[in-house]
Amino acid sequence: MGTKNSRIAGFYQLTPEQRLQAVQAFDGLHQAEVEVLRGGRGVLSVERADKMIENVIGTFELPLGIATNFQINGEDKLIPMAVEEPSIVAGASFAAKLARAGGGFRTSSTRSLMIGQVQLVNVPDVDAARTAILSHKAEILATANAQSTALVKLGGGAEDVEVHFFPSSPTGPLLIVHLVVDCLDAMGANAINSMAEAVAPLLERLTRGRAYLRILSNLSDRRLAKAVAVLTPEALARPDMSGEAVIEGMLHAYAFAAVDPYRATTHNKGILNGIDPVLIATGQDWRAVEAGAHAYAARSGRYTSLSRWYRDEQGNLVGELEMPLAVGIVGGATKVHPAAQAALKLLGVTSARQLAEICVAAGLASNIAAMRALATEGIQQGHMALHARQIAMSVGATGQLVDLIAEQMVRERTIKPARAAELLRELTNVFV
Repeated sequence: MGTKNSRIAGFYQLTPEQRLQAVQAFDGLHQAEVEVLRGGRGVLSVERADKMIENVIGTFELPLGIATNFQINGEDKLIPMAVEEPSIVAGASFAAKLARAGGGFRTSSTRSLMIGQVQLVNVPDVDAARTAILSHKAEILATANAQSTALVKLGGGAEDVEVHFFPSSPTGPLLIVHLVVDCLDAMGANAINSMAEAVAPLLERLTRGRAYLRILSNLSDRRLAKAVAVLTPEALARPDMSGEAVIEGMLHAYAFAAVDPYRATTHNKGILNGIDPVLIATGQDWRAVEAGAHAYAARSGRYTSLSRWYRDEQGNLVGELEMPLAVGIVGGATKVHPAAQAALKLLGVTSARQLAEICVAAGLASNIAAMRALATEGIQQGHMALHARQIAMSVGATGQLVDLIAEQMVRERTIKPARAAELLRELTNVFV
């Protein structure tokens, strides 16, 4: 594993087929897996899709890119990203290159603990109910774990019970029981929901209340992943700006996000720009991660930045990102979608925690790219070329015309459909 190098020179200049061959050489993927990553040609058949969700009429494809240059805990990784937005893959790759100069990304994670909630109403005596629940903890846990014997055999399962009381709500007092469940390598939603359903009748008997909602929480604040990166002034330096000046600008960008929720929302969206594409490529519930991330960002009572940035004693810029990341490598779409299986193999993960750590590193990389761009030339400069290509294609340009129209619009700094259409008419006459 140590001989792998995710710094593939000129990767962006290769054709899609050449890039795919480089990815195969990096990871030793079988030809069938390479074909799956290539996409198209019925990789996800309508028949298989029809078994995944309801009312299927077809399938929908996204571009699948590879973020290069990543070094995570000393190991090089190529990271698959399924996303439609320009600059995300390029930005993450560039940021990963900057981070390599400071030792790459250092990551860690907590246990895969999730919470299942059971809502109890009309409880006549809250104190007596709390006592009854906690004194019957062993019975409650046994009832829950009977629903997922496979998870228990592997060392996971429900391991604790908590009681929370809300004296007032729009419908009156609520008693909420939490099941704390170690999901190991599964995301855990199905297992947790089954456990919550199973213990609800027992909780009704113990409390003499009525159980309503029985469902997991997507605020997985006991299932965290963390990434740290050190950016040296030398790595951040630009021809027109010193590394120290770039660091100063990035710290001001962080300060803005730290204090202003309007800025923090977009700042955190930039973090998720790096995480969501990896989640999609590997068949995860990216909506659950998004919900948990934004809730975690407001855990102090005020919405703020998920990442933290500061200058160390050596003058380097240090970024830290810790956030909830509930992912799985068993069950769900990871076992149904062929491309998700191939993406997981490319990443070489053997546990859900490893996958979470790769995701959080990708999120920090995306944060680096966005902050650096905002603190220097502005975000539009980085987006401009790729956005121009999209505009050119939107008016009907194909082949060589896409690049010619895009290049001309960038030179003019007029990237608009009307101008693209004019150029298309002009160049079509030239090439006909």
